[in-house]
Amino acid sequence: MEQHSIKVIARIRSDFKTKFGVPRQSGLVEALRARIVFEPEYRNADALRGIEGFSHLWLIWQFSGAVRGDWSPTVRPPRLGGNERMGVFATRSPFRPNALGLSCVRLEGVEQTAEGSVLLVSGADLMDGTPIYDIKPYLPYADCKPEASGGFAPQRGEALAVDFPAALLSRVPEDKRDALTGVLAQDPRPHYQSDPQRVYGMEFAGLEVRFRVADGVVHVAEVAEERDG
Repeated sequence: MEQHSIKVIARIRSDFKTKFGVPRQSGLVEALRARIVFEPEYRNADALRGIEGFSHLWLIWQFSGAVRGDWSPTVRPPRLGGNERMGVFATRSPFRPNALGLSCVRLEGVEQTAEGSVLLVSGADLMDGTPIYDIKPYLPYADCKPEASGGFAPQRGEALAVDFPAALLSRVPEDKRDALTGVLAQDPRPHYQSDPQRVYGMEFAGLEVRFRVADGVVHVAEVAEERDG
């Protein structure tokens, strides 16, 4: 089998230490902020010349938490409740032959740091530390296709209401509150789970957030500092 190697050019720094809670697609929670830090070999300002003229970027990255030695031609898309199999190339499942992901993010700016030029982005659906293989500008006239059909996922799911008691919300840094509420509204639970009494735990921005979902409402039960180990 012919093989090719590609290099990690950067890694993302986001508020998600684990996969649970990461939005299922990019752009669903615009309030999420992340930083793209380049590997030392690629910390060259010339490589970003002109990038600030684009409002959005494509990221090509690795599902680093889903790398496997084998692959399956069919997967169970969460959108279908995990009960029906579809072809892997007809889905965005992370369990792919090359475990590659594609995300469109908004470019909020470029910051000069001790680690070189860092890209500030919003709407990313990547776990902290995810390796990025390439970055390309989003071109509205070429990449936007209003007439496109969405197959078995024709539209985004409805956001849930979030019951976030003020006393618990006050434990969340002010600049993270909209992002966390937006993530919860997307219903982080696996689609096949619907027990209204089950309490879920999610790590976000150094916090452990516990919640349950009942009758279309996310009820936040606890917010505490993330425990080590």
